[in-house]
Amino acid sequence: MIPAARISAAIEVLTDLTTRRRPAADALKDWGLSHRFAGSGDRAAIAGIVYDTLRRRASAAHVMGSEEPRALVLGMLVLMRGLDGEAIAALADGSRFAPAPLTEDERARLADPSIKGAPPFVRGDYPQWLHASLRHVFGEDVVAEGAALATRAPLDLRVNTLKGEPEAVRAELSHLNPAPGRFSPLALRILLDSEGKAPPVSAEPAFLRGEVEVQDEGSQIAAILARPVPGSQVLDLCAGAGGKTLEFAALMDNKGQLYAHDSDIRRLKPMHERLARAGVRNVQVRSPRGAEDVLHDLEGRMDLVLVDAPCTGTGTWRRNPDAKWRVRPGALAQRTAEQAKILEEAAHYVRPGGRLAYVTCSLLDEENGAQVRALLSKREDFHVVPPNETVLSLGAHGQALADAALTSREGILMTPRRTGTDGFFVSVMKRAG
Repeated sequence: MIPAARISAAIEVLTDLTTRRRPAADALKDWGLSHRFAGSGDRAAIAGIVYDTLRRRASAAHVMGSEEPRALVLGMLVLMRGLDGEAIAALADGSRFAPAPLTEDERARLADPSIKGAPPFVRGDYPQWLHASLRHVFGEDVVAEGAALATRAPLDLRVNTLKGEPEAVRAELSHLNPAPGRFSPLALRILLDSEGKAPPVSAEPAFLRGEVEVQDEGSQIAAILARPVPGSQVLDLCAGAGGKTLEFAALMDNKGQLYAHDSDIRRLKPMHERLARAGVRNVQVRSPRGAEDVLHDLEGRMDLVLVDAPCTGTGTWRRNPDAKWRVRPGALAQRTAEQAKILEEAAHYVRPGGRLAYVTCSLLDEENGAQVRALLSKREDFHVVPPNETVLSLGAHGQALADAALTSREGILMTPRRTGTDGFFVSVMKRAG
């Protein structure tokens, strides 16, 4: 497909999103199934245009004076991809498969694409209704933080130390030009190409042998800060597909016992294959069984309980830009209620002297500090481990993280702008012995 045809296809996909109000991945998949002539490179390029447009939706709409899919794509091309009006006109020339020619109004707007003086939520490319919550956390930096969330995320890998060593794996993947992580000693970072396409890491021999896993550096850091100790008893209460479970097993050197649970058995499905590939031997998956309490024997026995809580995912907007515009106030209220319930449940499994790690991929205090404060008001036998102590588990990189991240009495908040990672909140609490 020629570049102009890819732009037309992206406009078509975005129109489908607007009409049917569904995830971008679903619309892209359906488009690919109904246009089988498009190769994998075409589909990846179209996806890149769609996701970049969603990243800059608010600012693109402001520049073009419209929220129509065509206007959003044109605005993105000038704001994010740096094309000038003439270059865009050459793509939108009305030829076969190309978008219709630019109107005079579109040409004028593309000639002066400034967002200076626009409202903060436009300059930061985030939903207007979340401005107060984000401003509460970031203050005058809210626009800069939002703009960082509107950029592309790199591809981060975690070296599985049960199978390989960071330097050796980095050398094996040298053709992908990986760089070491900024804070996590296990991280390798691969930058995307100019169209946002990532290399097919899952086909690499190192991946197939279980030497690396795809995992954002912020997620890696969160697991390290929880400090699972070899030989200890650990419960991952919201394990999902097992990203942090696998990292815990490696950090524990397969020693001790690690229990993985999730309230939705479907989320656990990928974990079993991942555990086998990674060479993990100390994980016991506790799948839900209807009304049966499958964790009753763990109450008061765990050295560490991890709550990787379900949340709005505001910290992952770089990777899931369509979720940014689909989240609603009702979803936030639902998530905070779920989080409070899960945290109270999790506290019952912690032994005296044990620790409770609370992690979200959210930037909102409602889902982060407020949840910790609420739990502590009910459980006086728990206290927060100060962030300057929590970061010590990162060794030499601990102080650097403390300096870069946003810290509070409740925990540590990583953001793309501050730490170059997805947005993650980490709070470690300890139960009195």
